[in-house]
This record gives sequence, C-alpha cells and structure tokens, in this order.
Amino acid sequence: MKILLTLVIEIIVAIAAGLAFIYSGIYDVSAMRPEGKFSGWILSTTMDYSVKHHAKGITVPPLTDTATVAAGFQSFSRMCVGCHGAPGVQKRGRGFNPEPPDLSEGVSDLSDAEIFWIIKNGIKMTAMPAYGPNKTDDDLWKITAFVRLLPKMTTEQYQAYKDALGDQPE
Repeated sequence: MKILLTLVIEIIVAIAAGLAFIYSGIYDVSAMRPEGKFSGWILSTTMDYSVKHHAKGITVPPLTDTATVAAGFQSFSRMCVGCHGAPGVQKRGRGFNPEPPDLSEGVSDLSDAEIFWIIKNGIKMTAMPAYGPNKTDDDLWKITAFVRLLPKMTTEQYQAYKDALGDQPE
C-alpha cells in the first residue's frame, strides 16, 4: 500500500511540475529558435513513426506515366516549390520552424505511400498543410509521382519541365 501511495504522489507531483512549466511561459515558442536536440528528436521521431504507421495499407497506383509526372510538376510548381525549393530553385521556406525539407534530398527514405500520406494529411505544428480536403487523391498521387523524381533530378531537367510545361507559382 505504501508503494502505491508513493507512486500516486509521484504522479501528482510530475503532473503539477508539468503544469507549472506550461503555465510559466518559460518555454520559448518562437520560430526563431530551433528545437533543442532532445525535443527535436522527440518531434522528429514521432512524426517519422506516425507517417509510417498511417501510410501502411495505402495502395500505390502506377506513378511512372509521363502525363502523371507532368501533371504532378504543374501542381508542385504551384503548391510546393515555394517552401521546398527544387533543383536550381532556392526554397523560400526559411524562417519556418521546422524548416521545410529540400525534397530533392529529403524523400529518398520515404515510400510512395508515405509521401502521399504527408501531402494529403499535412504535418501538425509545421507549415505543411493538408491538401486532402482541397484536392482529389488522383491529384495528390500526381504530385507524389513528381516528388519521387526530385532526388534524381538535375537543375537542367527541372528547368526542362518549366520550359515545356510552364512554371505557375501561386
């Protein structure tokens, strides 16, 4: 019984300490300061495993069709390139915390289903919006098809898409 009482008291003290920290305002929520290593690790790891978990079971359609990739470029150039950049295009997403990843470097470790899930659902507490409420799954798969190509794309190849299809940023 004494052990149980001690455990209950420790839990109450931990909750009180947590609430005192939250209500103190000590934690700096400014986007000007990056997360500390520990809190950054917690948030990043939580996001990684959440995306993997929620993307399980998503059936990936064929994504290599030229028309699909071209349509994906059109949407990417309007909705994504501003924050994420592209080969030869500097991202304007600096100042966000966390900073949006450079998709020509940051998607190689993600599956197509995971990329699709992120585009569709967004990521909480970042500037990544959920496009699912505004776009069809077919539209989002087209963006996924183009994003999948970014890590292997050169500046010249990206420019060729712009020249052939037009760059239409929003």
